[in-house]
Amino acid sequence: MRRVGVLGSFVWDVIHGRDVRSAPVEEWGGITYALAGFDAALPADWAIVPIAKVGRDLAPRARQFLGSLKRLAPGAGAIEVDARTNRVQLRYVNAERRTEVLSGGVPPWTFAALQPLLRDLDALYLNLISGFELDLATAQDVRRAFHGPIYLDLHSLMLALQPDGLRTLQPLPDAAGWCGCADLLQVNEDEMSMMASDPLALAAIAMARGVRSLVVTLGARGLVYVNAPSFERLDPGRASGIAPVGGAIRTALVPPMPRSVKTEGDPTGCGDVLGATYFSRLLAGDMFAEALRVATIAAARNVDYRGASGLASYLRGELITS
Repeated sequence: MRRVGVLGSFVWDVIHGRDVRSAPVEEWGGITYALAGFDAALPADWAIVPIAKVGRDLAPRARQFLGSLKRLAPGAGAIEVDARTNRVQLRYVNAERRTEVLSGGVPPWTFAALQPLLRDLDALYLNLISGFELDLATAQDVRRAFHGPIYLDLHSLMLALQPDGLRTLQPLPDAAGWCGCADLLQVNEDEMSMMASDPLALAAIAMARGVRSLVVTLGARGLVYVNAPSFERLDPGRASGIAPVGGAIRTALVPPMPRSVKTEGDPTGCGDVLGATYFSRLLAGDMFAEALRVATIAAARNVDYRGASGLASYLRGELITS
């Protein structure tokens, strides 16, 4: 059984404005969407190892969520810390735009704490849900110590934290340094704008530092990918899982998959589900085009389901929503 480490933070979301007819909705957010994506998309010979902290206030609920996953590695679980679990107030302005206010806050990882957790892993997915999970020096230490493929979703790294907890965009110092910590990189359009002028400019920075595939999500417009020369799939014969370079880069705009449900959906967690599914299918041995196709289908299905509890079953087609 091979193991993929999934690093991020448990977050308890309070969502306003997603449905104007209802009161605010409270449910799991943060890394739970990615965990659901992995649970639905990983092949049977892979298991999930969460590397995710949760405060003791919500640790029992976190254990309950993890207990619902089919691909959880035996003995794996959330890491309880003596702090208040991250909580986010999400207020949707429209279907794609929202404000975020963060409260609580679990402590960041040190490399000394992470190093023993990396030893039995075959692949690593890093999703900087809060942006404070680890600093650049720690991420660089992880890159040097870990020799399997690393997927990095920069997520909230470009969000500053104001005194009242409001998250606001900020430029990313040393974008090239962060790019050098991963083989596969994901950002959304707003995050990309804090690193470079456009996807190709970011790709030039990233691929100079060894990134083989860059995905920039564009919300309702789909995504743009830029792949390094010769990148078609993960190569299990190489320690890093990445094939050699040669040839020209490839890039394309990929429109979103059509939704099967015509009612207003919920975009929360779509990028997390897309990235987790894309990486899962690459780990399964899929070629790039097929892995990305399955990932865009999963992201579209996520729009039709609200919340992360039960999401894995819905992505597998085991549940039907009304």
